[in-house]
Amino acid sequence: MTEKNFTVVTEFILLGLTGHTELKIVLFVLFLVIYVITLVGNLSMIFLIRITPKIHTPMYFFLSCLSFVDVCYASAIAPKMLINLLVVKATISFSACVVQHLCFGVFVTTEGCLLSVMAYDRFVAITNPLLYSVVMSKSRCVGLVIGSWTCGMINSLTHTVSLSRLSFCRLNVVSHFFCDIPSLLKLSCSETSMNELLLLIFSGVIVVATFLAVMISYIFIVLAVLRIRSAAGRQKAFSTCASHLTAVTIFYGTLSFSYIQPSSQYSVEQGKVVSVFYTLVIPMLNPLIYSLRNKEVKDAVKRAVEIKHFSC
Repeated sequence: MTEKNFTVVTEFILLGLTGHTELKIVLFVLFLVIYVITLVGNLSMIFLIRITPKIHTPMYFFLSCLSFVDVCYASAIAPKMLINLLVVKATISFSACVVQHLCFGVFVTTEGCLLSVMAYDRFVAITNPLLYSVVMSKSRCVGLVIGSWTCGMINSLTHTVSLSRLSFCRLNVVSHFFCDIPSLLKLSCSETSMNELLLLIFSGVIVVATFLAVMISYIFIVLAVLRIRSAAGRQKAFSTCASHLTAVTIFYGTLSFSYIQPSSQYSVEQGKVVSVFYTLVIPMLNPLIYSLRNKEVKDAVKRAVEIKHFSC
């Protein structure tokens, strides 16, 4: 490449999900509603858990941490995405793109680790209830959460540092609605084989390790539940497992499709559709799947409403 034709990229153009103006308005309203529900649902869950002493247990501690991650997770993508749906030319600076990628990597990895931690918590509660308070002590719960965040930071920093070392010249059109690393690697004029290898190894190890932790925990949970004599108790336990496993399957399935495959097989259009699920839909569904179907959380909501009504 001659110096005359060499242009260093200082900003990227995000193509988004569609170029049709009418469809953009529809998507803006839809995604705005999803984002508002995500914020209200998760922040309400954090508030309820904090003001209700009865549910100050490890399970709800992890739920509040998951809700906080979901708020950060969605907020790293949704605001910029909503703004871009209203403008003619959606741009993002190179530095802002790197920051967005860094935040997204931290939150999505932490979310996966917390899912496995929550499965381990249920495993201990069901298979060894007498020692539950000892095994899941406050210090251990805090340590598991810190470990989840540490894993997220290490994974995201690794990819962000390797991404910042690449050169981007001439091509600056990202066929996505956020700075997704597979889409960015396609635009680089540098050698990206090492980045692709790091992405495959780190993402593969984290996804497989956390997913296996969830599955192994639930295998032991199912074996323990089958020994429960009460039919109502078994039904309640299996219902909780089914909800959790459904969310875990959606979360890991979409991430695996996007990141654990060679770049030659990566489809940008399919990747954009799949990305909507793990960036917007899953953070909205988590409060419903993990909390609102829980009787203790419903009781906490009723008490909060009654207190509000009485005070008024």
